[in-house]
Amino acid sequence: MSRNGESQLIERILAVVPARGGSRGLPGKNLMELGGVPLVGHSIAAARTVPAVRRTLVSTDDEQIAAVSRSLGADVPFLRPAELSSDTAPTGPVIAHALSFAESDEGRPYDAVLLLEPTSPLRDPALLAEAVDLLGSRPETDGVVSVSVPGFDPMSTGVDVDASGTLRRAFPEAAGVTRRQDAGRSFLKLNGNFYLWRADFVRRLEHSWLDEGSFLALEIPESQAFNIDTEYDFRLVEAVVGAGLADLLTTAT
Repeated sequence: MSRNGESQLIERILAVVPARGGSRGLPGKNLMELGGVPLVGHSIAAARTVPAVRRTLVSTDDEQIAAVSRSLGADVPFLRPAELSSDTAPTGPVIAHALSFAESDEGRPYDAVLLLEPTSPLRDPALLAEAVDLLGSRPETDGVVSVSVPGFDPMSTGVDVDASGTLRRAFPEAAGVTRRQDAGRSFLKLNGNFYLWRADFVRRLEHSWLDEGSFLALEIPESQAFNIDTEYDFRLVEAVVGAGLADLLTTAT
């Protein structure tokens, strides 16, 4: 793929849904049902809304997750190797493994990889489409990643505690600031809603994606920026959806 500064059409995307069987914070979370659909199913449904996605591959080490994912229309051609299935295994090698398998299996390369974690079930197809267009328009970058403005503002309310237990500002330059709107600097957070990476970046990725490439930020509403790691997180998303404050995609999308 040329990286000469001209816009490029992203025609072949591999969607990867990483869904490990183990979870310390919320056991079995990837199969917990939200709106009658397992969490893994919401990521499968999101991938289906992106026209350039040619294959949706679920990477799991769990036979039950594999069976459910297949029933929802995803491809599960392997069980993830043990060395990529521990609590400490980084995401990069998991995605690289899935890409390598798919390209070898099909005998042709992909342009990009769309990482959709089951723990972030609230997605907007229009924003996924915008991410694809943005990546195509900026060939010098390695990817597009979702971000949002957090409810917690580090500049106006962030503090440290010194050795004596005394509070002090985390950012001394914010001295005198008492309101968020006066902070003069807005923070964004990585929220895990989606990661769209060029395939050539994934092929060379070693460990920490944020430290190894150049990325564009696509801001999404904080109301979609949930990342489910605990039962509290799950119940909170459940309440938000139940109250009609956010919409779920369905596997029929």
